[in-house]
This record gives sequence, C-alpha cells and structure tokens, in this order.
Amino acid sequence: MTDLETVPHTGLIPAPLSRDADGEGTGRRTVRLGAQTALAAVPGTEDTARWLRATLGAAFALPLPPGSAEAPDTLALALDPALPPEGYRLDADARWGVRLTGGGPAGVFWAAQTLRQLLGPDAFRRAPLAPGRAPGLPEQTIEDAPRFGWRGLMLDVARHFLPKDGVLRYLDLLAAHKLNVLHLHLTDDQGWRIEIRRYPELTATGAWRRRTRLGHRDSPLWDPRPHGGYYTQDDLREIVAYAAERQITVVPEIDIPGHSQAAIAAYPELGNTDVIDTTSLEVWDTWGVSPNVLAPTDTALRFYEHVLEEVLALFPSRFVHLGGDECPKDQWRASPTARARIAELGVDGVDGLQSWFLRHFDRWLADRGRRLIGWDEILEGGLAEGAAVSSWRGYAGGIAAAKAGHDVVMCPEQHVYLDHRQDAGPEEPVPIGYVRTLEDVYRFEPVPPELTREQAARVLGTQANAWTEAMDGQQRLDYQVFPRLAAFAEVAWSRLPAPAARDYQDFTRRMAAHYARLDALGVAYRPPGGPLPWQKRPGILGRPFDGAPPNV
Repeated sequence: MTDLETVPHTGLIPAPLSRDADGEGTGRRTVRLGAQTALAAVPGTEDTARWLRATLGAAFALPLPPGSAEAPDTLALALDPALPPEGYRLDADARWGVRLTGGGPAGVFWAAQTLRQLLGPDAFRRAPLAPGRAPGLPEQTIEDAPRFGWRGLMLDVARHFLPKDGVLRYLDLLAAHKLNVLHLHLTDDQGWRIEIRRYPELTATGAWRRRTRLGHRDSPLWDPRPHGGYYTQDDLREIVAYAAERQITVVPEIDIPGHSQAAIAAYPELGNTDVIDTTSLEVWDTWGVSPNVLAPTDTALRFYEHVLEEVLALFPSRFVHLGGDECPKDQWRASPTARARIAELGVDGVDGLQSWFLRHFDRWLADRGRRLIGWDEILEGGLAEGAAVSSWRGYAGGIAAAKAGHDVVMCPEQHVYLDHRQDAGPEEPVPIGYVRTLEDVYRFEPVPPELTREQAARVLGTQANAWTEAMDGQQRLDYQVFPRLAAFAEVAWSRLPAPAARDYQDFTRRMAAHYARLDALGVAYRPPGGPLPWQKRPGILGRPFDGAPPNV
C-alpha cells in the first residue's frame, strides 16, 4: 500500500486515503465489467446493488445479474466490521473481478462511487454511448474513509423554489462527491415550502409571492411574475427515501423566530399584533432581513409544535434545524406582550426572550428523541444544553460553542458560501459577497487551531451553503455551486494537510478528469478558465457588493 502522494495522477475526487497502483494501467492487467459480469450482494448492501444496476447498468447496458462472490467475473459487495462504518476497500483483480467492502452499508456505497469514477465519464451517463463495450480499470486496491461524519450542502429552496426533480438531482450530485447531508432550508420570509396539513394556508398563501427582486437587495429591477411552489408530504417522503438509498441524511430547517414573514402572512396571529397590523402583511418579495418576527406567545409556540409534529413524521433525521438567526428585536422591544413575557420569565431582555423561545423547542425535540441545531445566533442569551451550532458568521461562534461543550458544524460564510462570487471583477452574473475561488475553497480548514483535541472532537463536520436569492433556477445554481463543491467535498472527506501545504496543482490535475464527469452529468458549472464570453461585460443585476452580506 502506498501513500496518496506517491501515486501517479488518478483523477479521483475526493482523494482517497491510499491506493496501491502503479499508474493507469502501466504494467497492470485490466479488469473488465461486461455482459457476463454478475453482481453478488450480501444482506445490508441491497441499496448499493440497486444503485449499481440503475447507474452502471444503464450507462453500459450491463444486466449485472445476481451471482456468487466466489465465482470469477463478479462485482461483489461485502461488509467488514473491522473497517470504519463509512470506510471501504476496493479490490480489482483480473482473476475474479471487483470487490467492494465497507465497514457498513455507507462504506459499500462510497466504494461504488469510487468504482464509477474509475470507469470514466461514460459511467455518469444515463444511456450507453457504445452498447456492449465493456469498461475496464487497472488492477488495484484502494482503502479510504472520511475525515468528518457531517459532510453537507445547505440548499435554500425558500427564496427560489427548486422543484422536486431538482432536489433529487442534487442528491445524486452529493452522492457522487461522497457528501452525506442535505440541509433543506424550507421556510423563510420569501416562501414556505413544506405542506403542513393542519395549517393549509402555509402553502396556499405562504408558498407564493407576487413578485421577486432581481439580483441582490440593492437592485432596482423586479421580476413581476409570481413565484412559488412547495413540496407535498409525499414529495418529501420520496426525497427522504431517495436520499437514504444514497446514504444521505436530509436535515429540515424550519426557521424561527425570525425569517418568518411568510408564515405570518398566512396566519397573522403569529406576529406581533400589538405593534403592527399583521393582516396586511404579504410574503416578502425582496431580500435582506425582514423586521416581522414571531410573537413570543403561547399561540406561536403551540402553532410551531403542531408544525414540528408533522415535520418529525416526515424526516427521521436526528437533527432538526430551527434557524434562530437574524431575528430583529425591535418589535419585541415595542411590544407590551413581549415585555410582559420578559417580566414573567425573568429573562435578560429580548436576547433572553429569544433564548427562551429556542430552549422551549430544544426541550420539545429532546423529549421526542431529536436534537435542535441552529445558526450561531442561538448562542445569544444562553444556549440550550443539547443544542448544536451551525457556525456561519465565521469561526467565532463554532469556537465558543465547542469550548462550551456543544457540537458544531462549520460553515463560515467567508469560506463556503457558494452564492458568493467567484471572481473579483464585476462580470459574474450577480457579483455579491466575498470572492471565493476554487482554490480558496480547497484551502478551507473546518477545524480552527484555537481548539484543543477534545474541543475539536466537537466539530461534527462541515457544510457548504447555497443561498438562492440570486439563483432563480437550476442553471444558475449549478454555476455557483460547481466546481467549488468538488473542492469542498475533498476538504470534508480527505485527510488533507494544513491549508498552505495542500497540493492545489494536483487537485486541478485531477479536476481535469472530473470536469468530464460533470459534463456527462449535465452540470452547468462555471468554466475553469473564467467567465463565459457573454459575461465579459458587467451584468445589470447588481453592482459588486462591498463588505460581508448578511445571511439573508
């Protein structure tokens, strides 16, 4: 077994832990999968077997009938508890075929993703370009396991709705990069995207806005067309099941107590009715942070308990994200009801009121065997004991939470907000936020050096965030997310050296092979050479944004 650094270019993304191979076929026999290749699966690997037949079977017109692991010319799936649960070993030998062994079902599935990459870009197509042509790969052994258990993408479907097929497509793209968490941002000021049967107005009213601002919040332009949509409960059951077959956990986010104008527009009694006329509110049509937040009342608590009852029935995820970010407190300061609640509870002002609100749901979730996770503002006013933190405003919130004994997911906007621009010039389609190139993302380090080993163990992992204010469809989403998500996936999976010591040139060499895979998948990524010809002039949707944009 040789270390990755001594192995010639492999083109694998993310980079594996170790691989014994002398190159791409030099001095090695070739292992071929053909019409006679059988697929042998042990109990616990059935999902991967179905996935292999659906993907490699379609790409190469391979029937992959059931067979025995002891027979020659077999693609065999096996489990070995000596390996880490998500770890795997891939053995390719011309004498008997290919064996994918995982420490658990997830490890077997990640081994299958590596096999697909080794078979070339045609393995990523939905129909064979040359039916009957058996792909081959050199004899080799690869051993691999992830660095982090939480390797995610946050997808904002509230600002711009992504139809169900688009979500399923992104689950396939996450799986292809060995990412295992899809954080779905389902509610916000600009839209409510989950069917709650007890409260039908959440989707009848809250899922639609009259118009949409084009570009970032300073843009003077508007799209006058109504925008909206939502997922039925059966849609979400399908999404969750599709994800589970790909070893991906879907973490739902229901944002409270801020970012709630769509819910208040649907049910005005949720708002601060003693301060404003909430009956006149509509689903918000612009970006930024709405001043309209949930009232700290028993009515709002019971309403969201009922909402969460239906959410828990749909999502088996251990974690439920409740936002907790960017909650303007001006209405609470002006509200007699809020002031009375503060006096009744004896909490420290409006920050304490927000902490009380979130602690209520932390206990409510814990009583049902779930855990609350929220953006790092949930640290304000005191953090519920069992809560975890998504650290988005840099590293500080995550450091404070880890030092206080809380679990953390690192997703600092300065490094892994994929809606931010990829070039310093004004030619990006909507040039907002920090400039973060492919190399910048590749040099992102999720664990800050300020943490001790024990504190660093509190970092569950990392995720990239894709906020969609300026991404109104699949093409724009692809352009912002890729190829940077490939760099992020390697950071989240591989055991890379310190950022300054990372071999970015080797990564770009491997990306040369990976772009062909993305092409086969139909991903409309940003070209590695820079903007497209039509982007050589500044766009009209907004000037470059100077400074750090809020998580709007």
